[in-house]
Formats: sequence, structure tokens, C-alpha cells
Amino acid sequence: MKGRFKLVWLLATAVVLAVAMLAAGCGGDDDEDGGGGGESARQYPADTTMGKLQKAGEIKIGVKYDVPPFGVKNPQSGDIEGFDVDIGKVIAEELGVKPRFVEAVSDNRVPFLQKGTVDLVLSTMTITAERDQEIDFSEPYYTARGRVLVPKGSDIKGIQDLGGKKVCTARGSTYEETLKEEVPSADLRLVDAYSECFELLQNKGVDAVSTDDVILTGMIIQDDNLEMVGKGFTTEPYGAGVKDGDKEFQKFVSGVIADVKGDERWGDAYQKWVGQYTKQKQEPPTMTLQQALDLSK
Repeated sequence: MKGRFKLVWLLATAVVLAVAMLAAGCGGDDDEDGGGGGESARQYPADTTMGKLQKAGEIKIGVKYDVPPFGVKNPQSGDIEGFDVDIGKVIAEELGVKPRFVEAVSDNRVPFLQKGTVDLVLSTMTITAERDQEIDFSEPYYTARGRVLVPKGSDIKGIQDLGGKKVCTARGSTYEETLKEEVPSADLRLVDAYSECFELLQNKGVDAVSTDDVILTGMIIQDDNLEMVGKGFTTEPYGAGVKDGDKEFQKFVSGVIADVKGDERWGDAYQKWVGQYTKQKQEPPTMTLQQALDLSK
């Protein structure tokens, strides 16, 4: 009896060890895939952009560093944070790679894609037919409105009052042309980064700043002596920028964005970065890429 018991015990031990080794082997495969949360990322063909990014182990994403709440470098931690950054992290997670955020201002976003400096741009970039001639866009992931920011007590009450006033906006932004067309008598001051507009307005170097409402919200968060005036005068659908002609990567990015818009992640990001400051509710955009392109023509 003792011999038979010993044999059964040895067999049971062997089975337990085999199961443990098999489980450990499976766990190792998950780690190598690099998928977030222990789940394996889908593997893409090596000759696609997705496959090349997976082989490299990272994706370079162009974002703003000075535009809270969409892209900003945290002065305490040094981390890059914001709504655009969160969208970029989801795209990286879907590939099972690490995101590397690169500063991309309004004027260099398109060249960065063309030169391969970045693989993707998430930098408060409005979808326009003109830009679409040089790069490709994902489906829209956010819709902003053009507004005007002034110090409280200003006699400027909207875009109609900007004639003869010093108005700041970013070089290479859609507002460079919009303001020239809508208010040709405005004294337009063009800068590379919106943080420069913010400093000029605080120091009375300009009378107003005009750009997307969410960008202006970030300035108000930093200085409550400022306020937005007038109604929204443009519609600015944001899209992720990809290299021109890369239809597979464009489709992949649009698919990830559709998933984010379809579940709680979009609303969570909106509330975290925008809603808690504006106290306004907003739904994910329903506008299609084609509608966004037609809007700008």
C-alpha cells in the first residue's frame, strides 16, 4: 500500500509541475507581446506601419507641450499630459508598444509627418482640405469652436470688435487665414506657440487671443482674470494626422478612435481634461472625415 501511495503521489506532483510550467510559459508569451494589461496586442504584417512600429517597440507621437488641457508638459513631473496624449496612449496600447511624445507646434506638424520625425500627430489639428493635400487624417475625434479671449473688462465682445486691435494666434493655424479674411483690419501677431500668446495677453502686449475654445480654456485655467467673449465663429474638427498615402495606418488609427468614442474612454478623458473646467457636457463628434473636409472647402 505504501508503494502504491508513493507512486500516486509522484504522478500527481508531476502533473502539478507540468501545469505550472505551462502556465508560466503562457505568461511569458504575454509579456513578450507587449500588450497592456496582460493581453496580447494583435500582431500586424511586418511590411505595414503597424508591424514596423511593433518591431521598433515604440510610436513617436507629435503633441503640443504648451496647450492645456490637450497637450502640456507638467512642470512638476515632466510628464506630457492632456486629452490628445490620452488618445495617443490608447493607440500605443492597441499596438502593444510604448508611446514617445515629441513636441509639435502648429507650424511643424505637417513637416514632421512628411519627414518621418513622428509617426502620428495628435496636436489639436483641425482637419482641412488644404492639409489633406499633404497628409492624411483619421476620422474626427473632437470638435472645437473658434473663440476670442480677452482680459475681463475689455471692450472687445467678439470677433466683430477686433478691427484695429492687436490679436495673437499661432503661425500655421487655421486662424491665421480666418482672421485675415474675417477681420482684415486687425493687427495680427503671429507666434510659434500659444504659450507666447498667453504671455503677450497677460503683459498687455496684445488685446486679444483667438483660437480654439479648448485652447483658450487652458489659458483661463491658468489665469482667471481672462474670459472668452462672443459666440463660436468656426467649427474645428480635430483629426489625428498620418503620413500621406498610408491608408492601412489611417484605417487602424480611425478604428481605435471609433472604439474610444464608442465606450466610456472618450467621456472619461473629456471630463478629466475639459469638462471639469468648462462645466459643459459634450458628446463625441458624429461628423465624418468627408464632412470635415467638405466643411473647410
